[in-house]
Amino acid sequence: MSEALTKPHPPLLAYGCLALSTTIVGSYLGLSKLLVLVFPVFLLAGLRFGIAALMMLGWLRKGPEEAPLDARSRWLLFVESFLGNFLFSICLLFGVRQCSAVAAGVIMAGIPAAVALLSFVLLRERIAPRVLLGIALGVAGIALVALHKADGASGGGTTPLGALLLVGAVFCEASYVVIGKKLTAHLSPKRISALINLWGLVLVAPFAIWQGISFDYAAVHAPMWALLLFYAGAASMLTVWLWMTGLKRVPAARAGVFMVFLPIATGLVGLLLGETLSLTQALAYAMALAGVVLATTA
Repeated sequence: MSEALTKPHPPLLAYGCLALSTTIVGSYLGLSKLLVLVFPVFLLAGLRFGIAALMMLGWLRKGPEEAPLDARSRWLLFVESFLGNFLFSICLLFGVRQCSAVAAGVIMAGIPAAVALLSFVLLRERIAPRVLLGIALGVAGIALVALHKADGASGGGTTPLGALLLVGAVFCEASYVVIGKKLTAHLSPKRISALINLWGLVLVAPFAIWQGISFDYAAVHAPMWALLLFYAGAASMLTVWLWMTGLKRVPAARAGVFMVFLPIATGLVGLLLGETLSLTQALAYAMALAGVVLATTA
C-alpha cells in the first residue's frame, strides 16, 4: 500500500473547532470591555463563572465510558483552572496597565511559541520543522500587527514588572493548552469545561463577594445583563468546549498555532466597526494565516 494511502487524514473538524474557539474569543473581547465599564473586574469574573456553572450543570456528570476522577486528574483540573483562568487574568490585567500597547502585543504574540516549548518539555511531543516554521510565521505576523498599531501612537512606558507579568500570562495560557491535552486523554471535553469553570468560580468567589457587597445591581440596565449572559456562555462554556474538542485530536504544539486567530478576529471586528486595514496589517495577517496552513497541512 502506498504511503499516501496509509497516512491519516488531517483532523479537519478538530482544526475547525480550534479555529472557531479562538475566533469567538477574539470577537467577544470588545464586548467584554463594555462589561468592565459596568462591573468591577472580580465581580464580573464571579458572575461569569457562576452563570456558566448553572448552564453546565448537566456536563458535570461522568460519561458511561469515563473512568472515575483520580487524584492526578483532580490536581490537573485545579492547575488548569488556576493557571488558565485565574492567574492568566490577573497577570494580563495588571500587566497591560504597566506596558505599552506595542510591548503587550509583541509579548502576547509569543503564545504559540510558548505552547510549542512546553509541549516539547512536558509532553515530549516531537515538533516537525514544518510546524516550527508555521509557529514562527504566526508569531512574526501578530508581532508585526502590534508594531504597526503602535507606530506613531503613544502607548505609554513599559516597566520590567509589567513585561514580566505579561510573560507570565503567556506561559499561563501555554500551560492551559498543554495540561488540557493531558486531560482530554481521560475526560470528555464537556466535563473538562464544566469542572474547570467550577474551579474558576471557587478561586474568584472571595474577591467577587468582596466587590459585590457594595455594588449597585439595580443600576445595571437590561441590555448589560443580556450581554453578561452571552459573555458567560461564550467565554466559559462554548469556547472551552470547542477548544478541548479540537485538542483531543491535535498535538498541543500544532493546536497552539491556532491562537493567531484571536487577534485576527479582533481585527476583523474592528473592520466591521469602521476601522481601516493597512497594507502592513494585511501582510501581517496573511503571514499568520500562512503559518496556520503550513503547520496543519501534510
